[in-house]
Amino acid sequence: MDYELLCQKREQLSLFCEQLPKEVLQSFDKSFEIEYTHNSTAIEGNTLSLIQTKAVLEDGISVGGKTLREIYEVVNHNKAFGFVKKCLAEGKVLDERIIKDIHALLMENILTGGIYRNVEVRISGAKHKPPVPSEMYQQIKNFYVDMSYKPKENAIEFAAWTHAEFVKIHPFTDGNGRTSRMIMNYQLMASGFLPVSIAKENRLEYFEALEAYAVEGDLKPFADMIAGLEEQRLDEYLGIAR
Repeated sequence: MDYELLCQKREQLSLFCEQLPKEVLQSFDKSFEIEYTHNSTAIEGNTLSLIQTKAVLEDGISVGGKTLREIYEVVNHNKAFGFVKKCLAEGKVLDERIIKDIHALLMENILTGGIYRNVEVRISGAKHKPPVPSEMYQQIKNFYVDMSYKPKENAIEFAAWTHAEFVKIHPFTDGNGRTSRMIMNYQLMASGFLPVSIAKENRLEYFEALEAYAVEGDLKPFADMIAGLEEQRLDEYLGIAR
């Protein structure tokens, strides 16, 4: 990861964005939000296609042959991302209250969100076993302390750690992946970077990178993956600007 190069591109984009028409930026942001919602829900098994996701979010069209839960997952994800942008616009630093609110929005009409689990959970196909509830409560408490005091010289690594550590703890019965990706983007955007979307086609690489952190404590594969996605997004925007 060449963090200095990413920072240079971030500063270039900041200057270019002032010259770009708002309509252009809004169009690209809207396109990203649909893609991000589609990928993040699809990783968890949602079967709506990208076009169907667009139809639900932009046109309010109900898609036949899909469960109500799948429709809610898509609508809720978009709503939660809107909440993230609102919090960032208000200059709020990510904390426990915001994370619980994000989860509650993601789980609206599905289950009661924003409440930590009191049962054991398993991640299918993973070597890592999430902590039992008594250990989980201590770990999530430590997570918020670490998030406040952890050195933030590298914003990409910090955002990647926020995701990897949170999903390792797995504090909710459901929705941990979507919440983790949402809070990672919160940290990226809070540092002036662009939010990223992990393509559903890359979920195997994504899961393996998270497993490397959960089992071996090695954050590098995941941080490098996020840095690559960030660079792609920055290059895309800089390409329009130029």
